[in-house]
Amino acid sequence: MGSSRQNVTFPSNGHTAHGYLALPPKGVGPGILVVQEWWGLTSHIADLVDRFAAEGFVALAPDLYGGAVAHNREEAARMLAELPAEQAAQDLSGAVDFLLAQPQVVGDAVGVAGFCMGGGLALVLAAQQGDRVAAVVPFYGLPRDRDFDYRGLTAHVLGHYAEQDRSYPPAAVDEAAIRIGEATDRRPEIHFYPAGHAFMNDEDPNGHYDALQARIAWQRTLSFLWGHLG
Repeated sequence: MGSSRQNVTFPSNGHTAHGYLALPPKGVGPGILVVQEWWGLTSHIADLVDRFAAEGFVALAPDLYGGAVAHNREEAARMLAELPAEQAAQDLSGAVDFLLAQPQVVGDAVGVAGFCMGGGLALVLAAQQGDRVAAVVPFYGLPRDRDFDYRGLTAHVLGHYAEQDRSYPPAAVDEAAIRIGEATDRRPEIHFYPAGHAFMNDEDPNGHYDALQARIAWQRTLSFLWGHLG
């Protein structure tokens, strides 16, 4: 997994938070927040930030673990358990503030893409932030609270989930999509892929990376984000 990638700091929740920021070739573009998996701000997450930047976005991945990176499932589970959901959401709200304050960011709302743990946090953040999040893209993740109240969410939702995922089975995803539809006027666009959990992660220790499905999900994500942020 390597060590954490950080190159910016920003005030958040009464303390200093860290993150990895990348700018697009033109120097300006819509802002997108990239929310880490339970492993931390790994080279995989930094690579996704670089890829979003290369496509024209000002991309930022906040480091929710303060520099720590998990090297196995036990470490990741412990770090996730020790991360209070409220603190994580507050850190992410500080990241939204930071992103929208950047002179390179166009528009008054950002997109959020989250992976695994970050997919759930992305949905929580979108509900908290209202109109400041215009588009949210959870990859194989849902809020920890199955009864989460989505009422503040105004963002457009594009979800990418795996058919072979014991953590977030299709029935749980369908239930969450129904809850979003009932609580908001948004009808989430949900895609299921013939793959396992973390199929976007080419560093996945469990070997679930699927290059073809990852490419399809990536192209859908770019079209969706440009449609709502461009």
